[in-house]
Amino acid sequence: MTTRSEPFRAAVLGATGTVGQRFVTLLEGHPWFELTALAASERSAGKAYRDAVTWIQTRPIDETVAAMPVHTIDELKDREFDIVFSALDASVARDIEPEFARRCLVVTNASAHRMDEDVPLLVPEVNPDHLALLPPAREGADLPNGIVANPNCSTIGLVLALKPLASAFGFERVSVVTLQAVSGAGLPGISSYQILDNVIPWISSEEEKLEIETGKILGRVSGGTIEPAELAVSAQCNRVPVVDGHTLCVSVDLKGEPTLEDVKEVWGSFRAAPQELGLPSAPAQPIVYLGDDTPPQARVHRDLGQGMTTSIGRLRECPILGYRFVALSHNTLRGAAGGALLAAELAVARCGRHGSE
Repeated sequence: MTTRSEPFRAAVLGATGTVGQRFVTLLEGHPWFELTALAASERSAGKAYRDAVTWIQTRPIDETVAAMPVHTIDELKDREFDIVFSALDASVARDIEPEFARRCLVVTNASAHRMDEDVPLLVPEVNPDHLALLPPAREGADLPNGIVANPNCSTIGLVLALKPLASAFGFERVSVVTLQAVSGAGLPGISSYQILDNVIPWISSEEEKLEIETGKILGRVSGGTIEPAELAVSAQCNRVPVVDGHTLCVSVDLKGEPTLEDVKEVWGSFRAAPQELGLPSAPAQPIVYLGDDTPPQARVHRDLGQGMTTSIGRLRECPILGYRFVALSHNTLRGAAGGALLAAELAVARCGRHGSE
């Protein structure tokens, strides 16, 4: 898939948080990327990673990584990397990510640059052509510099479900209600007193992200920027007492009045660039339709395809928009670090000097 003889040198910014930890676990043993540096806040700097992190993953930290020193971000600014994975808060990422992006490729889970005109907001199966926004690789570099942004975790599950429908039928209106896991709030997260025996029907800026990002992702490249898709998205977002896995209840007004079987066939046959290229993190099936009477459930279905598959069920008629269904995606894998890693792999394959295309 890549003809480069040595792995790409990778760093993780924000390595001690929920998404940063996911990056660390996913980079362990990766065939293309080698984790060479970790950065976090000043209070963690100078410590071994094992002493700086409150580890919440089910898989133990690799011993080599556990012994790595944690740096401040400033300490890494003069280091040479091929790719930087950012799990920084948006407020910190806004100024820091462009500094790294002048010298290497930055793949970020932060929201700070998602809507910038020259930044691809990438879901690899949905809009791989948006990588055209990146500049060509500089002389002597194997990857382009610039920023590739990972969308909001709920947006990713939504657009994966919608992309096959957009290509096959088209639509203009979408309504979505989300039930979002507590891991999406990061560390230290929501207190048990707030979330147990409760649903919180508000997540700051989440509804706006779903409504705006969907149009950009489903849009088209035009004149060096993205022309957003012409569609209206109405979102209502809720935090629920689930650890991982975002559930979405979706209604959509498909054109041409396809049958329910037509819709299920489109989902079942959907494959895209990551599957065609055989990217290391790509699931064999990006979408699995579970059945009319089998609703996706977070505890049961979030780990399908190593957490990279979106599961869908309960397709039926909607009296308002015509069609409705339930979708589920893993918010810290497909919706965060896993999706960003897949985006990096696609950038190597499509834009790198040693890629397959």
